[in-house]
Amino acid sequence: MRLDLRKIVFAVLIGAVGVSAAVLARRAEPSAAFAQAPAADGPAVPKSRAEIAFSFAPVVKKAQPAVVNVFASRVERMPANPFLDDPIFRRFFGEGGGGGMPGRPNTAQSLGSGVIVDPSGLVVTNNHVIEGMTDVKVALADKREFPAKILLRDPRTDLAVLKLTDGSNFPTMELGDSDALEVGDLTLAIGNPFGVGQTVTQGIVSALARTHVGISDYGFFIQTDAAINPGNSGGPLVDMNARVVGINSAIFSKSGGSVGIGFAIPVNMVKSVLATAKGGGKMVKRPWLGATLQALSQEIAEGLGLERPTGALLADVDPKGPAAEAGLKRGDVITSVDGQPVDDPEAVGYRLGTKPLGGQASLGVLRGGKKIVAPIRLSPAPETPPRDAVKLKGQSPFAGATVVNISPAVTEEMSLQGAANGVAVAEIEDGSFAQQLNLQRGDVLIAVNDQKIESTRDMERVAASRAYYWKITLARGGQVFTTVVGG
Repeated sequence: MRLDLRKIVFAVLIGAVGVSAAVLARRAEPSAAFAQAPAADGPAVPKSRAEIAFSFAPVVKKAQPAVVNVFASRVERMPANPFLDDPIFRRFFGEGGGGGMPGRPNTAQSLGSGVIVDPSGLVVTNNHVIEGMTDVKVALADKREFPAKILLRDPRTDLAVLKLTDGSNFPTMELGDSDALEVGDLTLAIGNPFGVGQTVTQGIVSALARTHVGISDYGFFIQTDAAINPGNSGGPLVDMNARVVGINSAIFSKSGGSVGIGFAIPVNMVKSVLATAKGGGKMVKRPWLGATLQALSQEIAEGLGLERPTGALLADVDPKGPAAEAGLKRGDVITSVDGQPVDDPEAVGYRLGTKPLGGQASLGVLRGGKKIVAPIRLSPAPETPPRDAVKLKGQSPFAGATVVNISPAVTEEMSLQGAANGVAVAEIEDGSFAQQLNLQRGDVLIAVNDQKIESTRDMERVAASRAYYWKITLARGGQVFTTVVGG
């Protein structure tokens, strides 16, 4: 480390001035009466250790027993290596051949954190911690380990709920209220970074309602500067009352380590996922707006006569959806949900996503410069037409893909953008032709060999045919692509 000579010189000068001041003070000692006068108003001198010490230990002691380490794994078979049939290759490169023996099991592993939220052993963690995994174990702070069953995965929020299969009366942490958080509130992050063991870090709430982070469909996060690193995923963000206020999910980093910008899923979203898991549901259903929302730019806001570009513009309204029933129209701007202000479409989605099904919510709307309140029915998106899932077989490039019909429910579930026709890819089998084709969940197959695909049965019939080549038109992320692959 390079020394700054100017700072050293400055420090020396300060020291010299201090010595001179002390000498002068001795030469001109004040009178006894002046010496006994009380000091000017200022911080009081601590009189006990309790007044000096400031510690988060009481909060940690209350919260830490409910924080767990999550170990997930999946055993997969290595693909056969054709070079292993050559004895010379095996002689020089070994039985593994650089790629493992065919059929030899290979274990994929994942490490994360979680928090127990029910004495029966319900654990909340991130979906990406256990995504694609089949075996899950949970280690408690007291070193006990338990196998866990995956009760619910919710990729849209990146949350998952596990159930410890043995034991009872587990330590739990209370769920707080993320809407009560304010910027500047103290927080603790507890988890297992880099697998070193349970670790506590401290920071503040740096920001609220962070959107456009790109972590999940419901982009509405608590930002904190409490150190969060790989392995912290799924662990709790804790307030000073030892309550869960968020689930740590991601960091912004160019190095892979913490730089003081971490993101947590608000606990109020966790509550809706947990309620579904407790009710035995396998999929979280949320209220459907029945409208396409658009962010407001400065130009659009000025065109609508708004002072600021805040709110969500209704770009399109489903004539059969709740928005249309509430009398909303294209060009309306949603500014609040049940009195909570919303700045963009992500905020509208989050506020509605935390509401239970049934009943109503009140939307604050601007229309033509006037404020109105529109009550909207809280109902799930309909599954019309039925999804009629079909797993494609045969020798086509689509073999191994499971496709479903597109409905409002499927559109919401997979966050399909602008998909009105075709069938959606719901699953991809590992090692299948579809995986080699790089089909992905959420792709929409629109046409094959210039034949329009209108249902899963259309896709099944086309995929069962033989062709010298396959001309495929599909939509992904709101864009339409056409490609040709060999038969």
